[in-house]
Amino acid sequence: MARNEQLIRQHKILQILERVRYGKTLEELRDDLIDELGLMSVHTRTVRRDLEALQAAGIDVDAHESQRGKVWKLGPRYRQTHRISASATELIALSLGRDLLFPLAGTPFWIGIESFWNKIREELPEPVLDHYRKFRRTLRVLGVPTKNYERQHGILKTLNRAILEHRRVDIVYHSIGSPPKKRMIEPYTIALFQSSLYIIAAACEDVNLETRVRSWKLDRFERADMTDERFEFPEERMIQDFLKGMGIFLGRQPQNYRIRVSPQAARWIQEDPWHPEQQIKSLKDGSVELSVQAAHEMDIIPRVLQLGKEAEIIAPASARERMAQIVQHLSQVYS
Repeated sequence: MARNEQLIRQHKILQILERVRYGKTLEELRDDLIDELGLMSVHTRTVRRDLEALQAAGIDVDAHESQRGKVWKLGPRYRQTHRISASATELIALSLGRDLLFPLAGTPFWIGIESFWNKIREELPEPVLDHYRKFRRTLRVLGVPTKNYERQHGILKTLNRAILEHRRVDIVYHSIGSPPKKRMIEPYTIALFQSSLYIIAAACEDVNLETRVRSWKLDRFERADMTDERFEFPEERMIQDFLKGMGIFLGRQPQNYRIRVSPQAARWIQEDPWHPEQQIKSLKDGSVELSVQAAHEMDIIPRVLQLGKEAEIIAPASARERMAQIVQHLSQVYS
C-alpha cells in the first residue's frame, strides 16, 4: 500500500482519538476510517499496524481494558505535547495571519485555523491576553475581501482528499459565458490567489502536455466526485514551474511585458510591486520602464488600465493591440 495512504490513515486515527475521552476499539476505529475517508474496506489488522507505527514514532497511544473490550486511546504525554505558550507579540503576529486568511472561511483549512487559535487563547493566562488586546489595536488588517466557501465545503473536502490519494475526480464546472460542463481532472494542489481558491489540475481529455494543466476556480465547481482511478503525481518542480506566472492564467509560457509609467505614477509601481521578480528601469524624464513576466496579457492589462493615462504598454505588440481595442471599445461606451 502506498506510503501516503498509510500517513493519511494514521493522521485520521489521531484525529478520531483526539475527539473521544474513553478511546475506541479496533473495530470502531476501522468503521470510522471507512466512513470518514470514504474507503471501501479496511482490515482491523491494518488499523493495528497503523497504531503500532504511531507508537514507534513516539506518540503516546496505547490499549486499555474496558467494559467494551480493549480500547485504544491517547495518553497524558500526547496531551502535554499540545500545551502552548506564546508572548503577546507572537499572538499579534498569529492573529494578523489569521485575519489575512479570512478568505478561507467555510473551508476545512479555516476550521483548523480557528481550532488552533482557540487552543492558544484557552492556554494563555489572562494578563498575556490583556497585553495582546491592548497592542492589537495598534495594527489592523484591511482590504481582505469577505468571502465564504461554505457552499463549496464538501467539494473542497473531496478535492483535498483526491490530491492526497492521487485519484481522478469527476466534476461539473461552470466557466463564465458557458453552460456547466462535465469534466474529469487530476488535482495536484490548491492555491490561494487574491482571496480566491484555485485548484491546479490537469484536464484528462487534453493530451497536450503544455495545455492540460490549468487553474480551476473553486467558485465555479458545482459538483466533485472522487473516482477509483489513480494518476501519477507530477514532480514538485513541475508544479513550481507552473505557478511561476503572476496571475490566474497559470501554466502558459510566460512572456516579458514592458510598460512605461509616467513620473507621476512611477512611485506607485515601486510601492506596490506587481511581481517579486519585476525589473524597473529609470528613464531621463523621470518615468520608469517596468519589465515583468506574465503568462497571459489579461494579467497585465487590468493593472495598466488602473493607471489610466499614466501607463502605456510598450511590448509585446499583441498586448499593445489588445489594449488599443479595449480603449476603442471604452471610448464608444462612454461617448
